[in-house]
Amino acid sequence: MKLYQNLCVAAAALLGGALMASASEPTAENLKKASNYYAYPYTDAPAPALTAAPAGYTPFHIEHYGRHGSRWHIGSAMYNRPIEILEIAERNGKLTARGAELLAELRATREAAQGRDGELTPLGARQHRGIARRMTQNFPTVFADTARVDARSTVVIRCILSMDNELQELAKFNPQLRITSDASRADMPYMNFTDTDTVAMQAADKAEPQLKEFKKRHPVPNDFISKLVTDPKFAADSMNVNSLRYYLMRQLQNAQSHDDRKLAAPYDIFTDSALHAQWVVDNADWFVSMGNSALTDGLAAYSQRRLLKNFIESADTAVAYLTTGANLRFGHEVVVLPLVVLMELDSYGEEINDLEQVEARWHNYEIFPMASNVQIVFYRPDNAKDPVLVKVLLNEREVRLPFVADQSRAPYYNWNDVRAYYLRKLERVPM
Repeated sequence: MKLYQNLCVAAAALLGGALMASASEPTAENLKKASNYYAYPYTDAPAPALTAAPAGYTPFHIEHYGRHGSRWHIGSAMYNRPIEILEIAERNGKLTARGAELLAELRATREAAQGRDGELTPLGARQHRGIARRMTQNFPTVFADTARVDARSTVVIRCILSMDNELQELAKFNPQLRITSDASRADMPYMNFTDTDTVAMQAADKAEPQLKEFKKRHPVPNDFISKLVTDPKFAADSMNVNSLRYYLMRQLQNAQSHDDRKLAAPYDIFTDSALHAQWVVDNADWFVSMGNSALTDGLAAYSQRRLLKNFIESADTAVAYLTTGANLRFGHEVVVLPLVVLMELDSYGEEINDLEQVEARWHNYEIFPMASNVQIVFYRPDNAKDPVLVKVLLNEREVRLPFVADQSRAPYYNWNDVRAYYLRKLERVPM
């Protein structure tokens, strides 16, 4: 992976000077601990190998939902606030040499980000091209001849461009594909049904007291400040150190959304234990919002009930006529994460009622890195009397459906069994 080459060159170097920052390279583990900022792991590395289909079965259809690729930060505060806080120390002559370097890096990064709020980066585009290319390599019969590909995106530009990059790659593989695409608010009720869903939001709110106590038990250390400010008392009295830590960690986490760019990534000021502590809190926060727990009455993931219903309805048409092609959807991590929980892929849908167990049992970065995706691949039988089978991929990795009693053919399952289970599950909450 080419990420992080010379990420921490100071602003003077970025503008033609020679001053170099002393930031260290992040470890592979630290990259993962960036939670939803984690870059897709198979951009420049091989994707997992897949299990061959059972004899007599051929892939013919895919239902898909994917997150946009790596992006710039969303909101000017991500770039402005750490600068504003460090400038308090600068005005009072309290910055260390490293603090001055970092402030210069942050200013240069802010300048590079001008006009790019939340936009897809070149790395994000490459992530989606790679995913599409591997789809054609793994399932060429799905995209053969004049197969139909229908793609939908949320109305956010980074999602639209993610869709566009995948479709360009598919068209390169087979120019005869019948491709249609759209990005309409008419599709948002199932494409991005999260923030307006009172059922899921109220469920997550129920666990807020437990989450608040969890965060008290797991404080993130602020020992980084001594590397930036010469006077600890001044920092404590005059600077919002907690806020500074938050924004600096977000800066370094999202630095991996860029390649061939000299952006602030101050890994040298944070210990591995501090980065881990931040992830523990973030991981628990995401779990409470979207995981499966009695603390939230097991309802948080139902924010994606409309999307799962759309998957089933779209698949019904394809299966009824055994038509070749794919339905592709492009959106956000706040959809991918609860969808994976709702579908009970691998162990991610297991109920966890003690937040102290989340760190060991549930890892958010495995689910929703940048460009994360869920693919349901359908296989038609040579013998018309045999059932249609499905295999589910999470980030191109085969996953199990733990609710299915017959695991003899895993990761392949009888679609009728899977469909029936999901429809019964969806009866719990009104659409």
